Amino acid sequence: MPTRYIGRADHSNKIFASIIPLLTMHAKMSSIPFALASLGVFSSSRAQDLPPGVSSPLAAACGPSGNIVCVDRYASVLPYHFFRASGAANGTQGPGFEATSVPNDTSFGLISRADFIIYDKKRGLEILGSHPTYDFVFEVSAAVHEAPVWVPSLNKLFLSQLAPPPGYLPQLVVDLNQDPPTLSEYLSDPAVYAPNGGTFYDGLIYWGASGGNNSIGGTEQRTGIRTLDPHTNQTKVLLNNYFGYFFNCVDDLFVDPADGSVWFTDPQYSWFNKLTDTPPQLKAASYRFDPATGETIVVDDSLSQPNGIALSPDGKHVYISDTGAVSGSVVVHNGSPFNQTGTRAIYKYDRTDGGKHITNRRPIFYAYNGVPDGLKVAENGYVVTGTGSGVDVMDSAGGVILRIQANYTVQNFAWVGPNLTEFWMIGQGGISRVRWDLKGQDLAKVKSL
Repeated sequence: MPTRYIGRADHSNKIFASIIPLLTMHAKMSSIPFALASLGVFSSSRAQDLPPGVSSPLAAACGPSGNIVCVDRYASVLPYHFFRASGAANGTQGPGFEATSVPNDTSFGLISRADFIIYDKKRGLEILGSHPTYDFVFEVSAAVHEAPVWVPSLNKLFLSQLAPPPGYLPQLVVDLNQDPPTLSEYLSDPAVYAPNGGTFYDGLIYWGASGGNNSIGGTEQRTGIRTLDPHTNQTKVLLNNYFGYFFNCVDDLFVDPADGSVWFTDPQYSWFNKLTDTPPQLKAASYRFDPATGETIVVDDSLSQPNGIALSPDGKHVYISDTGAVSGSVVVHNGSPFNQTGTRAIYKYDRTDGGKHITNRRPIFYAYNGVPDGLKVAENGYVVTGTGSGVDVMDSAGGVILRIQANYTVQNFAWVGPNLTEFWMIGQGGISRVRWDLKGQDLAKVKSL
């Protein structure tokens, strides 16, 4: 993939991620159909290779730069003998769509080398604009990186690093005032253990704190909702229990500008991944918290592992992703292996009861790479999600428009800059930047109405 590497990091806990084993595994998986062909399992008949309805070429360079590829008709008919490997029995995810073996259409190879894959040409090129760029800015550790929040008054992007190493308390901050940007550690007062979700509201950073430990850093930390004043460095606990029970893992959140309520998801990943010292006490669910009264009400408990959560710009709909395909045991810490046939979807809900509840759940997107982790809605209503080694952009009905490809697993992202057209992606092993025409919602102007 053509990628520019820029930036510098001042990060004492940097552990460089290695993607060589993953690439090796993908290469081995991709060779399977060729091996089968050599054994005579696949026919070599060209007539059979091109079923009625197939179009060729499947992919072609398009747009204003060479790193953009358009896919014809979503590659809905592939020439035989195509093959895409599933995830391994040990819980490792399989290769992405771009690594599908399509030996009878060499144009398909363009997809794996592109930064941007367009499925809907008209809308995709509108999103990218006239000068789209993708830059790999920082190489970071192989730990999960989450909760990116841009603070306009400081022009800094705050984000978190989860374990490993265990018990890691500092967050990270990208200083966008520098050219190139710099990356350094940041420690709030009191420190917040493992922020997993983040948003900006009324001058404060809202964090979903996913860590639970009774002695980390000399303090007790429990899962819940915390705020950070980025100018004073002071944090405050807004919520840390549900009628005495510990929350599992406050994963992602948003603040409703209509009333200041905080909506959040509570999957069980903190236990799976050893970020909390207590087994789950609650079923995985999603909640609405009212800071004015302290009331917490459940809004949905139908999903296996609710993860990303976002509000539509008009306030009428809520989107929640279910990443149950990545799950583990509630009895022992054994990580969260990937289940090929597990749930990895985004659901859309309608708001009812004066906006306090949601109903009419329906799936709109089934992730074709990885699971839908980070989830946000652009200013125009397009839904954006981090899936595997990239980001997918879809319309409000779930129609995929384009994909950004990265060389690392993307957990989350945030829009920054005066025009909110600069888009930062963060994850395991990397932080990158996209410049395009898709605008984010202006969270700095979101206040109680």
